[in-house]
Parts: sequence; C-alpha cells; structure tokens
Amino acid sequence: MQPTQPCSAVAVYDGAIHRAAGPQLLGECRTLHGCDTGDAKITKGYQLPSRYIIHTVGPVWRDGRCSEYALLASCYDRCLELAAGGNIHSIAFPAISTGVYRFPKVRAANIAVVRTGEWLKTHKLPRQVIFCCFSDLDADIYTTVLNQVSRD
Repeated sequence: MQPTQPCSAVAVYDGAIHRAAGPQLLGECRTLHGCDTGDAKITKGYQLPSRYIIHTVGPVWRDGRCSEYALLASCYDRCLELAAGGNIHSIAFPAISTGVYRFPKVRAANIAVVRTGEWLKTHKLPRQVIFCCFSDLDADIYTTVLNQVSRD
C-alpha cells in the first residue's frame, strides 16, 4: 500500500466521474441494474485515463449498529476481487462513505487499511493500492492509520 496521495475531485465524486468519462459510462451503468450497498461493479473507463472504473455503494452511517462496518468492509473486498478478476494491477480508493454518508473518518480509514492489507497478504493483484484523499485532514488520518497498522 502506498501512502496517501491527494487526488482530484474526479476520483471522489460520482457526478464528476460521469462527466469526465463521458456519456458512454451512463449507458453502461444502466445495463448493470444498480448496485447493492456493500457490493461493487466494474465498467470501462471511457474518456478517463484509467481503463476501468469500479463502482461501489458504501453504507450510510446511522449509529454503528446497522451493519455499517461489515458493509464498508465488503465494499473494499468486492472492489479488490473485481480488480484481481479483471487483471488490474493498480487501484485507487477514495474514503468510501465518509462524505455525505457520514461514516466516521478514522473508523472508515481503519477498515480500508486493514481490509486492503489482509487482501494484499494473500493475493497477487492488485499490486498497487492508493488511498486518495480529498483533504489534508483525510490524508493525515490515513497516514496515521497506515503507520499504526504497519507497526502492529
């Protein structure tokens, strides 16, 4: 896993991804018939510099007693499974569910780092994982979590 890196809004916001990828992305998404919370689906990248986009639906934070932790972990698991199955060598994750879905940032970062670390121990792909952070606060949280996990 690589240290956190700032990413553009294209990597973070679904609407921006659709605008940047072009109208073909919406057409392909319509054929997928939605995506359940905790699941993920893959499409072509179209006009984006990446060949693929892995779409996932993170949980809305309620109180931590509504399967939010398991659902967020499943988002990372499913994205990594799709990446490996698609022979994708590099994947970038935003801080899933921490925006308007209000998942607590430190808890979400822990899930992201631990689940991804567990995956990388037992799988060959993807070879590179980047945690994209939109804000300095997010980057600080991920850096702290990555340092804590690497010491354990």
